[in-house]
Amino acid sequence: MLIDILSFFRWQDALDIALVTFIIYKTLSLLAGTRAIQLVKGLFVLALLWTLARWLNLDTFEWLLSRLFSALLFIIPIIFQPELRRILEELGRGSMWRQTKVRKRAEEIADEMCAGLMYCCAHKIGALIVLQRETGLKDYWRNAVLLDADITNELLISVFWPNNPLHDGAMIIDGERILAAGCYLPLTENADLSRWLGTRHRAAIGVTEVSDAVSLIVSEERGEISLAINGRISSDLKEAQLRKYLVHYFSDQGKEQGFLDNLKEELLALGSEKELDT
Repeated sequence: MLIDILSFFRWQDALDIALVTFIIYKTLSLLAGTRAIQLVKGLFVLALLWTLARWLNLDTFEWLLSRLFSALLFIIPIIFQPELRRILEELGRGSMWRQTKVRKRAEEIADEMCAGLMYCCAHKIGALIVLQRETGLKDYWRNAVLLDADITNELLISVFWPNNPLHDGAMIIDGERILAAGCYLPLTENADLSRWLGTRHRAAIGVTEVSDAVSLIVSEERGEISLAINGRISSDLKEAQLRKYLVHYFSDQGKEQGFLDNLKEELLALGSEKELDT
């Protein structure tokens, strides 16, 4: 039986299968982290239900699902027009083919940074890191200790090690480089903040009020990691969450317009975002 099938299998068939598989993989890679990936999951569930209905001869249910699929052919391009446009733009720029390389590099840097932050968290070493985006933060790092260094967990830990002269300042990162350490940031003037938030957290919130930067804070009292965006703070981040956000930032998405919106949506979906007056 298998020999009969292989006898009709041409090299063109192998190429055909490989191309379709590659296109599906690249499309899913581009949709990862967007609203559209939820749609793909929903379509997969509907396809399973349709197959089950056909197998069990559930004619009415099968007819209903078939009509639903027909309607989705017109609805999907309208609802997910931004995501579809992004895929076409990526394909036109040729960046679709380098996406795997960029993603791998982003994961490597995210792993380095996660290792350093989790070490600080486990040993209750206070740390404050600011991820620069579109708004330049030169006013805060030009008079600090300039590093212009690669991101490594050893460097991150050594900068924030207790009694280190740079320990109390902030580290500012732009893309894949550490710009400077020992930076002093503006403190938030929000009078509704909890009195339990210290200077490090207030500085982390303050810089996100005057820029589009994202701040990561390690509390030396509680040994937990927090994230601040747009004057709001999310506490007690887990390693998986932290790594996901860092991969987004380092994979050339950190400076895109929708980065903060996607980040806030994910925080809300996970139920981890907290109002400033908590």
